[in-house]
Amino acid sequence: MEFAHFTHIWAKADTTPHERYETLWRELKTCDDLDFDYGFCVEHHCCPEESWMSSPSLYAVGASARTKKMRIGPMGYIVPLYHPLRLAEEIAIIDQMMGGRMEVGLVPGINAEYFRPFGKDYSFRKSPTFEFVDYLDHAYGPAQPFSFTGENFQTDRAQISVQPFQKPNPPMWMMSRDPATLDFCAAHGVSTGYFISVPRKDVAPRYVKYLEDYKAAGHTKKPRLAYCTLVFVAETDEMALDKALHHAARAYEGFLPAALPGETFEERVLRYSEKFKERGEDNAAKIMANIFNANFLIENDLVFIGSPDTVARKLKKASAEGMFNVFLGEFNFAELSEDDVIDSIRLFGEKVIPQLREFEPF
Repeated sequence: MEFAHFTHIWAKADTTPHERYETLWRELKTCDDLDFDYGFCVEHHCCPEESWMSSPSLYAVGASARTKKMRIGPMGYIVPLYHPLRLAEEIAIIDQMMGGRMEVGLVPGINAEYFRPFGKDYSFRKSPTFEFVDYLDHAYGPAQPFSFTGENFQTDRAQISVQPFQKPNPPMWMMSRDPATLDFCAAHGVSTGYFISVPRKDVAPRYVKYLEDYKAAGHTKKPRLAYCTLVFVAETDEMALDKALHHAARAYEGFLPAALPGETFEERVLRYSEKFKERGEDNAAKIMANIFNANFLIENDLVFIGSPDTVARKLKKASAEGMFNVFLGEFNFAELSEDDVIDSIRLFGEKVIPQLREFEPF
């Protein structure tokens, strides 16, 4: 298995953005010292109550300057919000600055509110995200200047001043449980994965198919399938639960829609979970309806909180059940103190990773 430090860069009470970023750099340096494989962040816009990261390129540059070994990247760029040529240029420059340590996550965007301030159409977001993969093949190809004509993007005789360090391009990810997107990822050799909101047992068959299609497409490098959720490690289960469980049960408050007049917290949660029901994902809706229920989170192993042995055991079971070989752990959530976060990261790196490093879930 492989392991990543993942972050939304949640807003924190009584903390400035500068202080929050400085904490992030210390977390990543600790992870790098402990041989974590990756560092990833989100791209969210115009939601200061939730995430303080709207520029994953800046995250990547800042993170790479403070680490030596970890591979770093966005998870991911919201492709429809960018001009494709500008994004291709940024990726190449960052990869050169990193000396070839960049990973590139691409996403269509999960929230319509990220699109509205930019005057972009949220309903038209998947096609340009897929097409950007083809665009990069041309932008980083041997023929320079390059031209591209697609359904979404057109570029006439542009020359990329700086090509990426990695050839033909940095490895790409597209987190998704959507069957059509998984078909695309398998065909193009793009890594994928999913988040806490998706029931592992429900979607495992989709990833079994992805693995079969990936192999049938002729890709020889082992595919990477990721799962992302909260994690906290302490010396004992009791210490971990006492320090972190109540924070885990409040970690995702920033995802909720703004309250309507007179609307209760419980009603906001229900309204948020209904979006999953509308997509026919009843079990995902159940998770989101209970995402603030501490007992539900622990009883269903949706978050990994405990001693090193407990977390390793639960991760091993979950990875086999949910078909993932990369764990994206979010260590800093809600109002956990920095000392507790760093201690948790250190215990995870020293005592959890060694138990699972050689384990192959599939």
